[in-house]
Amino acid sequence: MTGFWQAISFIGSAGFYVPLLVVVFWCVDPRVGARAMVLLTLSSVVNGLLKVVFHAPRPYWTSGIKPYESEASFGMPSGHAQNAAVVWGFLGVRVRARTPWTGRWEAIGRRAVPLIVVVVIGLIGVSRIYLRVHSLGQVLAGWAIGAALLVAALRLEPVVAPWWERRPLFLQTALALAVAVIFLGAMALAVGELHGWRMPDAWKRAVEAAGGTVQPLSLREGAAAAGLLFGGLSGISWLAHRGWFDPGGALWRRVARLPVGLAGAAVIWSAGHFAGRAVPVIFVTDALLGLWMTVGAPETFLRMGLAVRGIPVSHPADHPGG
Repeated sequence: MTGFWQAISFIGSAGFYVPLLVVVFWCVDPRVGARAMVLLTLSSVVNGLLKVVFHAPRPYWTSGIKPYESEASFGMPSGHAQNAAVVWGFLGVRVRARTPWTGRWEAIGRRAVPLIVVVVIGLIGVSRIYLRVHSLGQVLAGWAIGAALLVAALRLEPVVAPWWERRPLFLQTALALAVAVIFLGAMALAVGELHGWRMPDAWKRAVEAAGGTVQPLSLREGAAAAGLLFGGLSGISWLAHRGWFDPGGALWRRVARLPVGLAGAAVIWSAGHFAGRAVPVIFVTDALLGLWMTVGAPETFLRMGLAVRGIPVSHPADHPGG
């Protein structure tokens, strides 16, 4: 059963979400992919901030039980549970709204999608408890925060998105930077509040006994999430300004986009890796990654003939909260 729960846990991790949303953005529906990527990044930033604010131990740090995997970050709230509620919940809303159910399949489909989403979100949370890296309370908190973020996003999008689109492009970019800097500043304050705080030796020993490595508390993870948020928001703004691309086309064209896009991301990541691990370098590297994924790669696809410029179409389902 451990292998099963580790697989379920994986579909609630960044290692699964990022490739999934990149494929959705580049090859299926860039508008849905863009919204999901922004929501995931926002949720990750909030989760990282809350983990530092609460700086609560994971169950195996204090109980003496042996976990099935090692985690060196704080435990409250569960990032897997929170991000599952945000990402899978959002994708479920989009699928339910956009799928052309007809006839007897309409009632079945409209009931099945929410059920599947709830089961997936529930299993991801349970997997974290089974693997002994989160308590029930940490998972419940993650679900609650994720659900609150999703509801807020769905309610605010019909108001915020049109307002954002009416701003000049330079102002959209400045606002994206301001949002990222505000989150990074909040993280800096939270880390500053723990100045002089030392992780108990028992917690350190538990992490190391499980095969993990305790890292000094820093802004690195916050800088990565904030940089990706800035790059993603500003990149989407630039792409919308230039004109969305059509994700359709022959299957070989869609598939060919993936190695091209991933190669560009690998170049940026490698350059950032060699530049060092200073907080500004991490912020800039992840901002460039966000820009590449949202506007750099699509513009490259267009120039290589792997995609064509799409014509913006107003669709009621683009604003599910309306």
